[in-house]
Amino acid sequence: MRVTYFFRKPYQDYFSIENVFKIVQQALPKEIVVNNYHLKFYSTGVITRLKSCFEVLRHQGDINHITGDIHYVSYFLPKKRTVLTIHDLAPLENSTGLKHAILKFFWYQLPIKSVAYVTVISNYTKKALLDIIDVNPDKIKVIHNPFAAQLTFQPKKEMPEVPVLLQIGTAYNKNLEGLIQAIGDLTVELVIIGKLSIEQITLLESASLNYSNAHDLEYDEVVAYYEKADLVCFASFYEGFGLPILEAQAIGRPVITSNRCAMPEVAGDSAILIDPLDIQAYRNAIKSVLSNSEERKALVDKGIINTQRFTASQIAEQYVELYKSLDNHV
Repeated sequence: MRVTYFFRKPYQDYFSIENVFKIVQQALPKEIVVNNYHLKFYSTGVITRLKSCFEVLRHQGDINHITGDIHYVSYFLPKKRTVLTIHDLAPLENSTGLKHAILKFFWYQLPIKSVAYVTVISNYTKKALLDIIDVNPDKIKVIHNPFAAQLTFQPKKEMPEVPVLLQIGTAYNKNLEGLIQAIGDLTVELVIIGKLSIEQITLLESASLNYSNAHDLEYDEVVAYYEKADLVCFASFYEGFGLPILEAQAIGRPVITSNRCAMPEVAGDSAILIDPLDIQAYRNAIKSVLSNSEERKALVDKGIINTQRFTASQIAEQYVELYKSLDNHV
């Protein structure tokens, strides 16, 4: 069986979708022949998107899998042989009025009607879709994201004099600004992965924080930053999944994350959950983890158990079952 995976044109600093399916593909059985195709054009403008729709027609497999962020290429692909992965509803979260209606129809309603199955990466995303679109729930399959097998368990025994806090992401939803407020005058080093805006740099400088920043990294470099960290802070406002939770836990780092969206689903009881708007709660959680070795050990132990729900082999098996169900009905 040949499966063609259709990807967006690559962006710098935005490679989570590509990483997820790279992990999945490495765990697929040999009977699945993988073909990866990346669009030649960025997702901007009607004409460019139409060109992409015609572009994918020349690169079809026995099964076509649209990996996300380019839902519109489903329009011209054969419905019975096409799967679409929807990662979140972020575009709708940030739009209103006519723009909201257009995005809802062309980015969600029409693509969902154009494919055999939709996979979503969390039960939260499935519920959010069903709340706004009239579709048979059986058409929406929840298949979580896996974490990379290269992430090895390397717990730290002691907390250093100046602990390292790692923040993954600088986009609006990542709540970097909240973390900056929360750590205030704490004696910590803040490491931020992702390109900073001028406003964020100004805020960091005005807070007189000990921080460093890195972006445009290879995945191995990101892993090295997880290994250096003592605590991973991921208290986002919005996430369709929250892969950094699992990445941190697989390496053996305690995690503070949000009690919103899919993050409680991913973390379970293995991380500290806070309201991302409650700066004092965020600060208290950070101080507690840094000062309490028993709490850190409990979080690390629960974290490594939690990751076993999201191994690449388990996730790949779920995709294989879905592909076979399509292949048997073509």
